[in-house]
Amino acid sequence: MSVKSLRNFIGGRFEDGIRTFDKINPANGELVARVHEASREQVDAAVAAARRALPAWAALPVNRRTDYLYALADGIERRFDEFLAAEMGDTGKPVGWASQIDIPRGAANFRAFAEIARTLDMESFMTDTPDGRQALNYAYRKPLGVVGVISPWNLPLLLFTWKVAPALAFGNTVVAKPSEVTPSTATLLAEVAAEAGLPEGVFNVVHGFGPNSAGEFITTHRDIDGITFTGESATGSTIMKAVAPGVKPVSFELGGKNAALVFEDADFDAAVAGVARSVFANCGQVCLCTERVYVQRPIFDRFVAALKQEAEKLVLGRPMDSATTMGPLVSHEHREKVLSYLKLAVAEGATVVTGGSVPAFGDERDQGAYIQPTIWTGLAEDARCIKEEVFGPVCHIAPFDTEEEAIRLANDTEYGLAAAVWTTNLNRGHRVAQAMSVGLAWVNCWFLRDLRTPFGGSGLSGIGREGGRHSLHFYTEPTNVCIKL
Repeated sequence: MSVKSLRNFIGGRFEDGIRTFDKINPANGELVARVHEASREQVDAAVAAARRALPAWAALPVNRRTDYLYALADGIERRFDEFLAAEMGDTGKPVGWASQIDIPRGAANFRAFAEIARTLDMESFMTDTPDGRQALNYAYRKPLGVVGVISPWNLPLLLFTWKVAPALAFGNTVVAKPSEVTPSTATLLAEVAAEAGLPEGVFNVVHGFGPNSAGEFITTHRDIDGITFTGESATGSTIMKAVAPGVKPVSFELGGKNAALVFEDADFDAAVAGVARSVFANCGQVCLCTERVYVQRPIFDRFVAALKQEAEKLVLGRPMDSATTMGPLVSHEHREKVLSYLKLAVAEGATVVTGGSVPAFGDERDQGAYIQPTIWTGLAEDARCIKEEVFGPVCHIAPFDTEEEAIRLANDTEYGLAAAVWTTNLNRGHRVAQAMSVGLAWVNCWFLRDLRTPFGGSGLSGIGREGGRHSLHFYTEPTNVCIKL
């Protein structure tokens, strides 16, 4: 594989950075790219370019502006194989996942928000006035301005476009920093933007890290009007402190310690398959993944045995092998973090049902960041491995007796992102899902998303909601206009 050079995209032009850093393929340890880190001056130039482009971009008729979004979606699909190779080279994820989820959703995000922007209506009220007449009140929405986008490494293209698409659709300009761990598809998207003729400065990509690098330069920049970020809760807290002096809006989708509740009346096979997917999908590196599984006591032992069997069926293979069902973690650094929790769980008294270590292959995969899918039982509810997000292919299974106990256990966390409820009792499904202190609750499914619905969490899982019309609350500023009739 040839080593690529990933450059910054500023004001419609690609630029070298002040230095480069290596991007390593986590499946085999090979060097796949040298990434150009942006300087503070280059971030300043990107923000200035976005500021210059803002008035004309915001003034474009909606149909003309969203035509560009359709062109971006078409460009992703036209270069599908390049995006797929870039995503797999950055993350090591299997071809089945990346080709069916990451790249298609990257294109779908642009189309979905283009359609939403074209069909938005306006909130209006007729108000009776003291003199017996009326007034018309309506909300006129204007773009927030120059939006700083900082996206994560677990679903690089999907979550990058999830933020860039609504920002552009609603008339904002963007300065975006992809994760330094997964910079390739964002750079490819910049190429697509240039090919689509997107006006200079509307969309800018700068590469780098967090502290004293592009991430900090964006979040502390006085000419950035708002920050949207997906990533670790601790980083979200740091960004809040950075934007506080300017009282700037933020939209955060942060970590999760998500629960699945399996009731004894659940479709057993469907629940096992669904929980296996929600625990091990993308090597557990999805903010919505399940790390805490609570199973009603009459089926507890049977469920543990069945989930163990599903975990041991997973094929840890090369990304391009169609038989592969689980790839590596995103980096060796992240694997060290996950391994530290595997050791901690044992120290805290966990019974290791399966997994718990690094697999050995006897080939180039041993240079990768693979880890065994792992299941624990026996931990106390106050154990660190129950309370802290691991973000790997791991879960703990514990029994419960009553519906009330299940709800209490699931909600006993500082996070509040997602939950899944498995039951064939329709009333219970509604009742328990509504009782979950989360932003998303699934019943008899997981990761089933309609892009028009609100997405986000509470507590340590974030601030605000994005998706469909809900994205308006962050990406636009309403002005109420009152006209006396």
